[in-house]
Amino acid sequence: MHPGPRNLITDIPTLRVGNARDDTLKSGATVLTADAPFVASVNVMGGAPGTRETDLLAPDKTVTGVDALCLSGGSAYGLDACSGVVDALRAEGKGLRIGSATIPLVPGAIIFDLLNGGEKGWTDNPYRALGRAAYQAAASEFAIGSEGAGTGALTAMTKGGLGSASLVLPDGTTVGALVAANPIGSVTTPGDRHFWAAPFEIEGEFGGIGPDPSSGLGRDLDSRKMAAMLGAPQSRANTTIAIVATDATLTKAECQRMATAAHDGIARACVPAHSPSDGDLVFALSTSDRPLQGSERALTAIGHAAALCLARAIARAIYHAQPAAGDILPCWSTLNA
Repeated sequence: MHPGPRNLITDIPTLRVGNARDDTLKSGATVLTADAPFVASVNVMGGAPGTRETDLLAPDKTVTGVDALCLSGGSAYGLDACSGVVDALRAEGKGLRIGSATIPLVPGAIIFDLLNGGEKGWTDNPYRALGRAAYQAAASEFAIGSEGAGTGALTAMTKGGLGSASLVLPDGTTVGALVAANPIGSVTTPGDRHFWAAPFEIEGEFGGIGPDPSSGLGRDLDSRKMAAMLGAPQSRANTTIAIVATDATLTKAECQRMATAAHDGIARACVPAHSPSDGDLVFALSTSDRPLQGSERALTAIGHAAALCLARAIARAIYHAQPAAGDILPCWSTLNA
């Protein structure tokens, strides 16, 4: 397996990603869409999720395809970013057709970034506009780090961010991940230099520092975020939300299995993960552009690749995060300058 040419989820043909951010708000939205509706499902393993339209992604539900997926900051307010995406899709005549009605289907999830130092005293909810702007910016090339839904993200010890990574399997199948990393846990080992995901790094994509040579790691749960937010993590001020994707043809049930396997990537990159104060969630989608090569063995390889991509995407998000005025936590790049 090797990364695709962009090392982004958009190495999967037909997928596009758009970001919109508000630097004063210290928040934003990210939208993934495609040339045609795609099969998708979801798995939630965090204790405090914030979601929209995820029930329809269950394998037993009748909806067979969705038009876009939306990741956003803003906690519950950020769910309105999906409405902006729906508005933009409807204006283009895209969505589920029922008689004369057109209904764009846009599941979404949010992170909590309301206490990150940004100006949150809005009168009108800004996330609808951010969602629409992100959709309209969707392209095969997009920025990672302090962008889109990752603009105001924070890990336990450093700024979080938006990350992405891809892998091409030996049979030509492409798998990718897109993530807004805002976990209660750390993404770096004690000392802020080494990434938990370092064993899975490819070609120095997040600095090439290598694994931490120390042993006995993981017992220290210090958190600059907890101190900066004065206890807010107990108020569910966290969450890592992600999308994994493949061009292999999968059913909704197989997408759900892919999402479940991909959660291993969060656990490899964030310590701790899946806590009661995180809303950790993974969407999984198939563009159905390639036949599935085999059955269970092929699906196992796709799920494994999704977990590898997600772990790497999380580290890349933090590695590419950039400092901004009013930040309450430092960036990895600042600590390791």
